[in-house]
Order: sequence, then C-alpha cells, then structure tokens
Amino acid sequence: MPSRDYYEVLGITKKATADEIRSAYRKLVRQYHPDVNKAPDAQKKFTEIQHAYDVLSDDKKRPLYDQFGPAAFETGSAQEAAQRAGSRGSGPHYSWSNVGGAPRGDPGFDPDDLASVFESVFGGAGASAQWPGDTNSKSKRRGGRRPRTSAEATPEPVHRDLDVDFLTAARGGTQTLRLSEGGAARTIELTIPRAIETGTQMRVRADARGGSDIVFTIRVQPHKFFRRGEFEHTGKGLDLYLDLPLTIAEATLGASVPVPTLDAQVEVTIPPGTPSGRKLRLRGKGLRGDKGQDGDLFVVVRIVPPTGATLSATEASVLRDIASRGGPCRPW
Repeated sequence: MPSRDYYEVLGITKKATADEIRSAYRKLVRQYHPDVNKAPDAQKKFTEIQHAYDVLSDDKKRPLYDQFGPAAFETGSAQEAAQRAGSRGSGPHYSWSNVGGAPRGDPGFDPDDLASVFESVFGGAGASAQWPGDTNSKSKRRGGRRPRTSAEATPEPVHRDLDVDFLTAARGGTQTLRLSEGGAARTIELTIPRAIETGTQMRVRADARGGSDIVFTIRVQPHKFFRRGEFEHTGKGLDLYLDLPLTIAEATLGASVPVPTLDAQVEVTIPPGTPSGRKLRLRGKGLRGDKGQDGDLFVVVRIVPPTGATLSATEASVLRDIASRGGPCRPW
C-alpha cells in the first residue's frame, strides 16, 4: 500500500468535499490510466491513486484514515485501530471486512462512478462496473449494461477520404465537416497544414459522446493552372509548375508577360528567341513548407501558333519567309 498521504496523492486538502475528491480522482485517472499514459510508472501511480480514492471517498473509511493513517488499512493493524477507536468511544466499531475494500452489495460503492471515469478516459459511454453476482447495482437497474471488453473500449477507427481544394492544401486552412455518427450530428473544424500532400492521413479523435476515431485520407484536388510536379496535377514536394502560353512574336522577339503565383500576379521577362518547353524559374514562388522552407515556381513556355485559317495569303508568305531565315529547325 502507498506510504504517501492519501490527500497528497489526490492533490487535495483534508477539508475536501466528496465532490472535490471525486473531481480530483477523475482528473488523475485521465492522466495516469495505463491505457492512456505509457510512462513506466503510470501503472504504479494509477494504483496509488485508486487506493487513495477508495479510502477517502468512503464515508466509513475516511474517518478511520484521518485518525490512524495508512496503518488502519494494513493487514493485522485494522483490528487494532478499530479496537482503539471503539475503546475511546470515538465512533462505531470497524473491522477488516468493511474497511479493506468495497465488498459486494456495499451501498457506498457506486459502480456508475467507475463508468464515468472510463467515459473520460476512452472518450465514449463507459459501461458500468459490476461485481460478479451483484443484482442490486445501478447497472442492473438501468438495463443490465455489461463491462466493455478491451476491444470494445478502443473501437477500430473509421476511414474516410477527404477532398481538399488545391489552394487550401497549398496555403493551409480550416475545413468544416459535418458528420453523422449513430444518428447524432457532429461538426468538427479540421485544420489543414500547409503544403499537405495527397495520401496524408489525419486522425480526429472521438468526442465525449462516444463513437470511433475518424482517419481522413487527404485527396488534393487539381488546380486550373498550377501543378505540383512537372507532369502531375497533385504530386509531392514544394515546387510548382505552370504552363505559359506565348505567341510566336513574344517567343521570337521577347516580351514582358503577366504570370500568376499563389500570392499575386507578377511580370516575367521572356528572352528573345525563347523556344517552346523552356522552363523559367521564379525562386521562392512555390509552396512554403511547415519548417519555413520555400519551393520554386517553374514557368514552362508553350508557344501557341496562329491557325492557318486566320492568316491571309500575304501573311502566310511573310511567315514562311521569316521562318526560313532561321535555318532548319530539325537536326535530321
């Protein structure tokens, strides 16, 4: 049994009310329950907390503890402590059977109290604890709920796909989701980290009403202009690619053309004689990672020629003459 003062274990004073004792106990259980806290000493602390609560929450045990301390609950000492209490006329006679632990049918033991603790720990509706053969417990009176198995206490998560707009995935943001679980509506605000990638999984814990955790698999939607990766709409990494249509004149003579970025439109200078397929690099105009690093935006030149039907015979002749001055464009 723990040697520390039981009031100290629960972090309360000797003047604490029953409600204060219960509140402190539930808070500590949520913190140290072995199914939640994986620290090596969690089990030991949980046992110590449980024992302190068992004594201080009992109207019969608490006065005995206040008089004789932990010795009142050590084997061989309980009878002596009880006899001393009786001989001094300070209260009723206690024996090991009614101070060492809550026996079956003890009206001072509230099995639903344990259920509320499990509800806090596991985030669901905890089943009421029940002593074997106990037909008088609240669990029986409320419909015969049985204790959960470990598998029931931690249900398998629900998996769902979640479509995220390209710009939200790029910049980060919040997505409001309205879910329906077991007929109950639930609204959650899911924070989307910036530069999130398709295939990333995000877990949303079950709320206090119960249910399962939800694991969302992110699917970043394509953008009208940008793509993440040279040949992919929603690839990986921080670099972005953008196709830039140019006329023959702009590509041949050079020009200054507007180009969109994630933040604002910028002017890009096209060198004279720029061929189709050339990549112009705009440093730092790609995605920003979660550690502050910036990707680049690559502008890929795509020359768009006029259709033959839009040219007059004279214009077509001039165009052929201009093209012939550049020499052959194919190496074979």
